[in-house]
Amino acid sequence: MIQAFQMLGSKLSRKIVGMLVVFFVVALSAIGLTLYLSWQLEGVAAAINDAGSQRMRTYRIAHLMSRDAPAENLAAEIGRFDEVLDDLRRGDPERPLSPPGNAEVAAGLDTVEQGWRKEIRPLVADYLVGDAAARRAVVGRYDAALEGFVARINELVLAMEHSYARQTNLLRTVQAALVLLAMIGTTLLITFFIRLVIRPVNELHAGMRRMTGSDLGVRVPISSDDELGGLARGFNQMAEHLQFAYGTLEERIEAETRSLAQRNRELGILYEATAFLSEPAPLPALCEGFLEHIRRALGADAGAVRLYAPDTEKLHLMAHEGLSAEFVASEAALDCSACLCGEVQQGGKPVVFDTVDPPAGMKLRSCIREGFATATAFSIMYDRQRLGVFNLYYRLPHPMSAQEVHLLETLGQHLGVAIENQRLKMRERELAVSEERNLLAQELHDSIAQGLAFLNLQVQLLQDSLKRSRVDEAMQTAGQLREGVQESYDHVRELLVHFRTRVHQSDLDSAIQGALDKFEGQTGIATEFDRVGTAHPLASDDEIQVMHIVQEALSNIRKHARAGHVHVAVRRDGDGLEVQVDDDGVGFDPDNDPRIRSERHVGLKIMRERAERIGGECRITSRPGGGTCVTLSLPADIREKISQ
Repeated sequence: MIQAFQMLGSKLSRKIVGMLVVFFVVALSAIGLTLYLSWQLEGVAAAINDAGSQRMRTYRIAHLMSRDAPAENLAAEIGRFDEVLDDLRRGDPERPLSPPGNAEVAAGLDTVEQGWRKEIRPLVADYLVGDAAARRAVVGRYDAALEGFVARINELVLAMEHSYARQTNLLRTVQAALVLLAMIGTTLLITFFIRLVIRPVNELHAGMRRMTGSDLGVRVPISSDDELGGLARGFNQMAEHLQFAYGTLEERIEAETRSLAQRNRELGILYEATAFLSEPAPLPALCEGFLEHIRRALGADAGAVRLYAPDTEKLHLMAHEGLSAEFVASEAALDCSACLCGEVQQGGKPVVFDTVDPPAGMKLRSCIREGFATATAFSIMYDRQRLGVFNLYYRLPHPMSAQEVHLLETLGQHLGVAIENQRLKMRERELAVSEERNLLAQELHDSIAQGLAFLNLQVQLLQDSLKRSRVDEAMQTAGQLREGVQESYDHVRELLVHFRTRVHQSDLDSAIQGALDKFEGQTGIATEFDRVGTAHPLASDDEIQVMHIVQEALSNIRKHARAGHVHVAVRRDGDGLEVQVDDDGVGFDPDNDPRIRSERHVGLKIMRERAERIGGECRITSRPGGGTCVTLSLPADIREKISQ
């Protein structure tokens, strides 16, 4: 509906809708008049039938009176006669029955009604109340008045028939006029649409066909100020634009070809520089290779790459080509406030200038003394951090386009990424060395340090046995010392060969059980091992880390707990793996015990680091006099990654 009202705002739409509305109103009026006349004709026909029935009813009353019919029959006929007269007078829309439509019919109806009420009906009333002799007299008078009354009814019927004939002729006239109106309206509509729609559309279509045949000089006439006229104007404007575009097509193709060649050249330069920067190389070689590529690609006579040192706040000359020894010596380490390169480093905005008219910030004037006509400076960027500046120098004036400036800025960003990658690789190597040293320290702590601690205890026991002259105990202790020395020797050999702790057992449970058996044999402390649930086995490296944590926990119990019983439990379920080591020793305060914070006691820290290394968590709970519990938790996704 909204779109329909919007369309009415256009001139062509108003014309079409206005014509259709007029045609619709005229047609609707004619059809309405036809329907009205048809309804009137139907009512007149019903009135003629009712009026004609009054003649028959008059004769029937006479027949009933002559045969001395029952009074109720005569009363019924009289009532029906009165009812029909009332219908003829007032009409009945439901039947339908039309009331008198003209003076002739109304006068005839008045005459019939007067004759009925003054002559006929009183005679029938006298008949109903009289005796036999009176009735015969009334019948005679009724017969005498009958013919005249029926003649009046006949005149009424003839008047109605004349009215019906006139209305029938009027209906036919209206129908003929409706047919004529339809013919005229259709002709007008066809003419209207041909003039306003079809002809302009055909002209547009013909113009499009000519334009399709490469006739760009075609123009269509503008015959109206409506939408189709607007289309014609738009078509002519489009034809003019196409004609102009076709005339300048070769020039634009040549310009686009030059632009495309320039872009291909820039992409080639960018690709070569990026390919070189992606290769591993020391930082000086990286800067020298980058400078060589861009100097050759952009036709520069000389160039330089300077890197910024935050500690000294100077730009250090890392690579240069085409520069004299005096230039290199004077700008080997450049203060940021000394020349334009420092301003580019601080502000990040590139600089391209001619030395005949140098900017105010150019203080050293080394470029002028070197004989360069054009000098440039661009930032070396990485993640909005300015790492340095690179320069290109030209002995002849060399104006740079915006595309070349953008290309050099992009190259500076790529060089910044490559430099930062080199720095990150150096840091990664340093971290790898540090991690390797840390891992070596942990391995020494888990193997040699634990073994030496055990040997230290055994030497103390040996000394005590010798003081007491207990040879058997001394021999037993000496045997344990021999075993401990051999085990430490084996650990050292393994560290030297492949830097890993041996696990001879076939799985984690067997390895833990073996460690507990060995622990119980060396210390005499009772041990207990429980296994709950099943799951995929851990990776060998993760299994070694778990074993190291368990061994460290047992070593701490042996050295510090003074426990009488140790319980180890391994639980596996859908949530992951949990290893728990409990003892009933003296315990300690994990938060406040000074031994925990001492740099010499790193066992608990190493246990936590091992757990984090394999994606788990190591929790240590204890209290003085209440024993200690070490819990290692590994999430389920650790085993899922192993199974994959």
